Amino acid sequence: MTDATDVITEEKSGGGVRRALLPLGLVIVLTAAGFGSTYLGFWSPMDLLSAKKEEEPAATEPKVEFVDIPQIVLTLPGPRSRVLVMTIKIETNQIKRAEVEHLTPRLLDSFNSFLADIDVAAFEKRGILDIIRDELATRAVFVLGKDAFTDILITEFRIQ
Repeated sequence: MTDATDVITEEKSGGGVRRALLPLGLVIVLTAAGFGSTYLGFWSPMDLLSAKKEEEPAATEPKVEFVDIPQIVLTLPGPRSRVLVMTIKIETNQIKRAEVEHLTPRLLDSFNSFLADIDVAAFEKRGILDIIRDELATRAVFVLGKDAFTDILITEFRIQ
């Protein structure tokens, strides 16, 4: 008659070898998959180890330039005599610079007419500078077109 403990020890001894072979088999399969994917050219371990090269900017991109718009000085209506002084630069590229300089009088006219129509109380509000910048950019699109400039920069804004 066999003892119950002998049966349990026999089953345990066979399962231990299988458990040891499972991780080893996984390592072999994953190594083969990595080698195969590298051999087929899906990826390269040297790319992971080498430093990333920074791409040089294309030589065909025109340089950014800034066109100065003459200073805008407006007398604000109201009981107190106050003056708005504003200096603006137009961000453009080398190719469109001549066009922006040529149309500067139209830009000044458009900017002056917008600024003169602003209510004096609006200058006291928070965020007015962002609103003015957006409105000036909209008027610049009407005069210059979308491709002629990149941004409007307000370099000086003061109320005296």
